[in-house]
Amino acid sequence: MLRWIVFLILFGIIDIYAYQAFKTVSKNQWFNVLYWVVTLLVVGNFILYYYGFNRRDGFSHAHAYAFGFFVAILIPKMVLLLVMLGEDVFRVPLAIYRYFTEGESAKGNYFASRRQFISQIALGITAIPFASILYGIYRGKYNFKVLKYTLHFEDLPQAFDGYKITQISDIHSGSFDNMEKVKYGVDLINQQGGDVILFTGDIVNNKADELRPYIQVFNKLEAKDGLFSILGNHDYGDYVRWDSEAEKTKNLETLKQHQKNIGFDLLLNESRYLEKDGERIALIGVENWGSGGFKKAGDLKKASQGIAENDFKILMSHDPTHWEKQVIKDQYHYHLTLSGHTHGMQFGIEIPGWFKWSPAKWRYRYWAGMYEESRQYINVNRGFGYLAFPGRVGIWPEITVIELKKGSAMA
Repeated sequence: MLRWIVFLILFGIIDIYAYQAFKTVSKNQWFNVLYWVVTLLVVGNFILYYYGFNRRDGFSHAHAYAFGFFVAILIPKMVLLLVMLGEDVFRVPLAIYRYFTEGESAKGNYFASRRQFISQIALGITAIPFASILYGIYRGKYNFKVLKYTLHFEDLPQAFDGYKITQISDIHSGSFDNMEKVKYGVDLINQQGGDVILFTGDIVNNKADELRPYIQVFNKLEAKDGLFSILGNHDYGDYVRWDSEAEKTKNLETLKQHQKNIGFDLLLNESRYLEKDGERIALIGVENWGSGGFKKAGDLKKASQGIAENDFKILMSHDPTHWEKQVIKDQYHYHLTLSGHTHGMQFGIEIPGWFKWSPAKWRYRYWAGMYEESRQYINVNRGFGYLAFPGRVGIWPEITVIELKKGSAMA
């Protein structure tokens, strides 16, 4: 209860400051009334769904939208707060000066009026995040982008020169609310013509039943050399309440069967060889391994049993911290690791080839895109779906196509 009181006090302070901009610009009483009506509806709906909320009881679409709309008004109001506080940096010292110099002649009104043009600028700036968040909720979460990379390796088997890998990650089927858009995404994956499709974990939010309506959508995925998958931290059912451990175990087995029905070969600390023209590359899949309290079921040594040290290796590992903490330090050389997990936090700014930023960088060293360390590569896929916040702003859902080339990029 105390944290809700603190929350309402803090939000109230933000709101009072934000309202100053509206009041300064608009003299229309109904416009100001609309401001408070919208605020009360959004905040009331947020409290309705989150007061007493326990994540383990499940997270519905209604929870997601309550959170999404709250974020849609909170961030713009915080922008207004900063601008109004910036104006007060000058208004407060001036008021203090007038208090001591003008005395009674100021008739108790020491504060200068807020300047309308500053409030207009503040509202103009605020419109950008507000519109971006609403776009992210209604369109951005299905704004699929195909990102293509070409990687060169001296020791790539000749038969795999030009080999194409299509990677998807973090489907989070329980969050979807538009079947046709998901079908479009699957069609877009197939259009890339990858030799193999690799899925790097989190096919559901929590429960196998979330995937059931989409089995007949994802089983349309096609690749000449097959479909392979691994588990992510959300696939184990660790974040919801179960009546018994047996029920939780059954859920995971059902999820594995659903993946098989789609056509995925699920690698559980296992490996496979992809063969072509008498040559082969190793495909290794570990279960989830993450730092910072995430499940550590991944066993790199077990997964790589039977793989020779000089084999060309592609590793599927859901959480990029596994690559950072273990993979690049391993005695084996893993040429390419494919991960996901971060979603790029579903929020950020990207100008391809120029600039990339997201709050995710404060949590993850490798948070989106392709990285190279010690002559080894990792691609951190931004995810196909979304979680919690029902949208994406600037960090769009991703389909990755990686072409392997033999030789040097300088050749």
